[in-house]
Amino acid sequence: MVLLNDLTQRLQIDDPEERRSISNVSWAQYEALLADLEDTSHYRVSYLDGVLEIVSPSRRHESGKTQIGTFLEIYFLETDTEYFPTGSTTLRKEEQQAGTEPDESYCIGTDKEFPDLAIEVVVTSGGINRLELYRRLGVREVWFWQNNQFSMYHLREEAPAQFAQTFGYEAISHSEILPDLDMNLLAAGVRNPNPLAAAKEFRQGVREQRS
Repeated sequence: MVLLNDLTQRLQIDDPEERRSISNVSWAQYEALLADLEDTSHYRVSYLDGVLEIVSPSRRHESGKTQIGTFLEIYFLETDTEYFPTGSTTLRKEEQQAGTEPDESYCIGTDKEFPDLAIEVVVTSGGINRLELYRRLGVREVWFWQNNQFSMYHLREEAPAQFAQTFGYEAISHSEILPDLDMNLLAAGVRNPNPLAAAKEFRQGVREQRS
């Protein structure tokens, strides 16, 4: 088990975003590490079936997830959509041996124990399978932002075997929990290197689509 005072040293290498996986970790050890890291929000921790994954996000990662969150909140306000932001709250179920901290997450319509939507910004690939992890947590929809584009998945609880290769999720081109959201408009905003201009253009685009 990695010790907290050893963690920072292990993650300090040339790559500004580093991912470490540790096997044979008990649930009690996972929860103990979460408690130790409670005041150190820089690290993101995930757990699945005894595998612990610790990520030190890069600036590019944090910029992307913050921009997506900004645009979604603009969308919620402009469309009068009831939403409850849950951010990077630690989500975990001991009976499912699964836990993680999404980059952004939201409950839509009503507040719930687990979010309807989880968003992941992928800078370095590999590690724990995020769809399997979110399936065990019961998250209805998962978005990945990778290589300047979105890939989205919706949980099909009524036909999980049909989508076994994607762990019960179906790849979708438009959000089912936010069906009126123009994903092309959202992606264009995230790709824009000027955050203020991007936010203004996104807001204007939403308004034009609703007029």
